[in-house]
Amino acid sequence: MKKGVLIVMARAPRFGAVKTRLARDIGRMKAWQFYRGTFTNTVRRLRTGPWKTGIQVTPDREATARRQWPLSGYLLKQGRGDIGTRMERGLTNFPRGIPVVLIGSDIPEVSVDHINKAFRALGHADAVFGPANDGGYWLVGFANRRPIRQPFQNVRWSTQHALKDTRANLQGLRVTLVDELSDVDDGESYARQR
Repeated sequence: MKKGVLIVMARAPRFGAVKTRLARDIGRMKAWQFYRGTFTNTVRRLRTGPWKTGIQVTPDREATARRQWPLSGYLLKQGRGDIGTRMERGLTNFPRGIPVVLIGSDIPEVSVDHINKAFRALGHADAVFGPANDGGYWLVGFANRRPIRQPFQNVRWSTQHALKDTRANLQGLRVTLVDELSDVDDGESYARQR
């Protein structure tokens, strides 16, 4: 298998603009500090793997503000559309045969080993997911051996149905799961991580 690409989806780390649901529970300053720290540590830790690492950023204009991003590699724009449209853009904008794994920027426990497992899974599967304990997923990856059409259509995002809905769009494809981890979206998940 060709060398893979890891994409970390991120919002520009602007005070008051990140982790707004978490901020309602723990305050804007703590939520901003959590986001910046987790995002920076995640990118620094994972860029040591045997894959290329990129950050897919929003808003798009922030892709040129290199000093705020913890990576000297490449920055991709998320572009317009809902989260599914933006994720699809990140996963499929590479040549056929290049496996791509995409994660969020708010998974404190993610390690190089987790990402390695995902890329190894794509050696025999068309898609891989890292399930979250809330019914969603913290990781999605495509082997990109063949086109996957509308993988995120009609997904009920931010619900316990997100993984099930996405898998329903991948009928006929080989799909595998890797480790379950948790993202941090609210005060309850933040407390569990502490």
